[in-house]
Amino acid sequence: MALPLPEDPLRRPDPAGVDPAALGALLDRHGWRRRGGAPGRYAHWTPPGRTTGGAGLLVPESRSLPGCTDLLGAALTELARSAAPSAREVLLGLTVPSDEIHWYLDAPGQPPAPAPGAAQERLRSAVRQTLMAGALAARGRAGYHGARHRRGALDSLGGVLVSPVRGGRALTAFLPVDTARTVTVGLHHALRATREAVDRRRATGDMEAFDAAVARGVSRELTEAVIALVRGSQGARIALEWSPAAPPPEGCPPRSEPVEFTPGDLPALREAGARYLRDEPSVAVRLTGTVVRLRRAGPAGPGTVRLRVLSGAEVPFVRAALEDEAYGTAGRAHLAGVPVRVSGRLESRGGFRRLTDATGMQPLHGPAGDAPADLPADRHSETYVHTEVCGELWEDDCYEDDGADEPGRPGDGG
Repeated sequence: MALPLPEDPLRRPDPAGVDPAALGALLDRHGWRRRGGAPGRYAHWTPPGRTTGGAGLLVPESRSLPGCTDLLGAALTELARSAAPSAREVLLGLTVPSDEIHWYLDAPGQPPAPAPGAAQERLRSAVRQTLMAGALAARGRAGYHGARHRRGALDSLGGVLVSPVRGGRALTAFLPVDTARTVTVGLHHALRATREAVDRRRATGDMEAFDAAVARGVSRELTEAVIALVRGSQGARIALEWSPAAPPPEGCPPRSEPVEFTPGDLPALREAGARYLRDEPSVAVRLTGTVVRLRRAGPAGPGTVRLRVLSGAEVPFVRAALEDEAYGTAGRAHLAGVPVRVSGRLESRGGFRRLTDATGMQPLHGPAGDAPADLPADRHSETYVHTEVCGELWEDDCYEDDGADEPGRPGDGG
């Protein structure tokens, strides 16, 4: 499932609701320079670098200054007109109080080089992966999440906005404090745990630090995100900054150093990802779902069904291999429009999308759907399920492998 990253809209916040201290903190964070003013009354800020096309800003020190709202309104208007790329980010930070996560390609001290469109898209893809890894960790710790918890994780990232890629090598994501701070906090701890585990692996050859790092939010999803970020570059940094409109979260310093990764870290990260994938155990479940696909070689014998999960497992779909009788039960439930209940084990291989050892397949009647009492149970009705349901509703797709069981393949919306 691709995580959309909408670019931030350039909106001018209401000056009556702007905290002058927060505006000053954001200007300082984004490289604006304070050049004089009247101490205790207002400050004069100018854009970073040699950017032209906008005047400096007069920002009041507090709301006690007479005419504060008018002065803030003029400053916000100048920000909206400014040619400085950082002006957009300052405005967004005021509109929606947000923590900021910055991604930078190339190691410190390296002059940024222009990147083609493909490289910019790779950066955006790595950002999506990183944010999803943080959102998954916020919902539960696991060395490998697979398809689990992704719907809830995606919901928690619904308010996240990003800046356009700057200079081909830098990007900022804005995570609203009200809805996504747990994601930012999780990434703060997980990225540092990843860095420490990589250092220990490179220094001692010991992989146990990666096992302990799972409790701090590290997972295969995060190691894959860092690999995607660093691959093809000279190095990468990730920096987190808390919103000035809210106090820093408990257990986190007000300011923290960026976390850096280099191409030399990639072997350890790949080894850790493979270890997480291999060691994540299967999960016993008893789930309820609706049958959305049926497939078998002929009118009789075992077959495979796909279920849209309603409850019992944090994945959207599962695929289950069933014996002849259970397959017939699933087919009749599909024709009747009722869900089924089945027990088994979700296998980590394939992202927890495959149900093995399936037992107890039974249709559910009542609030979820009323199945007719005389639902046909003879072989002819099962043949109908195979030829008509598969042939008409899903055509050839019912007979082709969808690839959902292979790690790294999108499949099943997970």
